[in-house]
Amino acid sequence: MGEDVGVRTFSREDRARYRDKVRRCLDVFAEMLRESRFDVERPMTGLEIELNLVDEASEPAMRNADVLEAIADPSFQTELGQFNVEINVAPRRLTGTGTAQFEEHVRASLNAAEEKARAVGAHMVMIGILPTLRPEHLTAETLSANPRYALLNEQIFAARGEDLRISISGVERLATTADTITPEAACTSTQFHLQVSPAQFADYWNAAQAIAGVQVALGANSPLLFGRELWRETRVPLFQQATDTRAEEIKAQGVRPRVWFGERWITSVFDLFEENVRYFPALLPVCDPEDPAETLAGGGVPKLAELRLHNGTIYRWNRPVYDVLKGRPHLRVENRVLPAGPTVLDTVANGAFYFGLVRALAESDRPLWSQMSFSAAEENFTNCSRHGIDAQVFWPGLGYLPVTELVLRRLLPLAHHGLDRWGLDPAERDRLLGIIEQRCLTGRNGATWQVETLHRLESADHLDRPEALREVVRHYVDLMHSNRPVHEWPIP
Repeated sequence: MGEDVGVRTFSREDRARYRDKVRRCLDVFAEMLRESRFDVERPMTGLEIELNLVDEASEPAMRNADVLEAIADPSFQTELGQFNVEINVAPRRLTGTGTAQFEEHVRASLNAAEEKARAVGAHMVMIGILPTLRPEHLTAETLSANPRYALLNEQIFAARGEDLRISISGVERLATTADTITPEAACTSTQFHLQVSPAQFADYWNAAQAIAGVQVALGANSPLLFGRELWRETRVPLFQQATDTRAEEIKAQGVRPRVWFGERWITSVFDLFEENVRYFPALLPVCDPEDPAETLAGGGVPKLAELRLHNGTIYRWNRPVYDVLKGRPHLRVENRVLPAGPTVLDTVANGAFYFGLVRALAESDRPLWSQMSFSAAEENFTNCSRHGIDAQVFWPGLGYLPVTELVLRRLLPLAHHGLDRWGLDPAERDRLLGIIEQRCLTGRNGATWQVETLHRLESADHLDRPEALREVVRHYVDLMHSNRPVHEWPIP
């Protein structure tokens, strides 16, 4: 969401000042793009994983402050709910054995953190939505202590003027209301970061949008919410609804939601930041003392603090990121479509597939997005969120076909080529893409495993739904720690 924001109230003058400042930031950003002032050498990739905390009974553990104090590692940070934490993994290059280094580092960090969390009565779970979550776990009292979350909650409900309505119709139906944004905390995700040059940004973002549905289909891991079996990636509609600042009448007018797939292919990274400023009012109108134009004119690198904070309150599934590292500005595509888990190995395999595929598509002689409507990409994203690995998708030249067939016939070879372009070690490439291939051949991902396990426990063991859900989590945690890819997980 950007920098930490303390407790405060905002006046009309604050909002007017912020609107002016964010537009000045946009002008400075445009000038920086014209002058090519960005770091484009040795592009890096990064990874963030959001995690749930559970107690010995597989119920949510509201202990993130205690857990973070015990871990005492700056790579781990607070998240929205007291049962959430996040790990930020140091960026790496994909050359050589970069993916193996990601896997080794994340496993070591999570194992060390799990040992310390256990000492304060909590366990870490990488999963899209924790199956044992209930509405009573998502209240104002379960927001994390960081003041920015309370402020964000206040501003979203001030914009809405009414409670949130959450309505999801899948295998079963869910209709409920909430008077805080804490349902958003149920959505725990994996975020891949890819540094790109300004000249390449549009191609990489367009490529990421085109394959977002395929990513969700293969990686779905959120089929259960509040005891109901809903979409295979229920995190998608839940996140869209839990952060919606629009009242029903505003939705009917066609005002865009803050959780947004987008509405068009782009020609420049500027298109996305300009849309943010043009379409979305400020949620947190906090002004930084820096004058970005003066900083740029003086030969410095502006922070563009207001533009970055504003961008952090608009939740695109593929989000543009402007950042400054060691005095040099750079751009990243932040890919936010995937849930957390099931294992570190599955996560790294998902990353290899994504990084390889977007590079192959971005460097293609005939761009995919010149052959495919943006609405088709969005339709794929929705269908894949609903049906997961069993989804049908549209693809240029092939029409509608099962997503697994598309991946096996067309996309895995492209990902193979893209990883070669990154310089990834061939053995690493084959190991990780082999996991994606087996997921397609077996039809098993985290969502299908959770649902099959739930049904087996209810039918064979005659457990009621709450007890069966606790058993799902217990088995899941054991298998997660084994680091066996999910397509090999047995049904209890």
